[in-house]
Amino acid sequence: MSTFLLVHGGWHQGAAWQRVVPLLEAAGHRVFAPSLTGFGDKAHLLGSEIGLDTHADDVAGLIREHDLTDVILVGHSYAGLVISSAANQVPDRIGHLVYLDAMVPLDGENSIDVMPVTATLVEGALRSESGWRVPPMPEWPEPFGLFGVTDPADKAWLRTLLSDQPVRTLQERVRLDNPAVNAIPQTHIHCVGAVPEDIERRPVPPVQPNGSPAQVWELPTGHDCMVTMPVELSELLLKLA
Repeated sequence: MSTFLLVHGGWHQGAAWQRVVPLLEAAGHRVFAPSLTGFGDKAHLLGSEIGLDTHADDVAGLIREHDLTDVILVGHSYAGLVISSAANQVPDRIGHLVYLDAMVPLDGENSIDVMPVTATLVEGALRSESGWRVPPMPEWPEPFGLFGVTDPADKAWLRTLLSDQPVRTLQERVRLDNPAVNAIPQTHIHCVGAVPEDIERRPVPPVQPNGSPAQVWELPTGHDCMVTMPVELSELLLKLA
């Protein structure tokens, strides 16, 4: 039995994984899919003080609380930053890092460094009435859809999961100063369906920090593959179990 910890991306919540969790559990594995502070069942905690560090502490804290080891830690989108900083805290408890169509940072980087388009979101939030709320990305014209989801019923469901994100989550910088993090194997899963022109993915270096060749898999779908291709995504994740 392996332990999967699935971390949702920006504006989402843990329920975004509800089509994937039962598939992994049916294969005999333990699965956690929490909502980060400010989202889902923790929406009442949303505030301007919530940042990337808060979310990294959420993940590392859950791992410690449940005494988890050899965790397959999966971060979608923005959560690539989260799982990186969380792994920096508890590297001895992480068996594998999975960057799922995710931001992949270096030490000291924030979302703007990894994906410059987020600078526009940060600037908009700082100029807004609240001074800190970043609303969910809008739906794009076909074939891009809402976070890559194009089915009308799926889009309607996804909208019920989305909420504003604190700007500090995009401003705070990742900590990757623990040398032990470099030993953790990594896998990158890229969603290679229709992608808007201004969304650029950072190339994956040919060699992992641990010296192994890069492992990059692809799914022919939009960004929220846990909604559009849960079976295919689960099959890839089970290869790591």
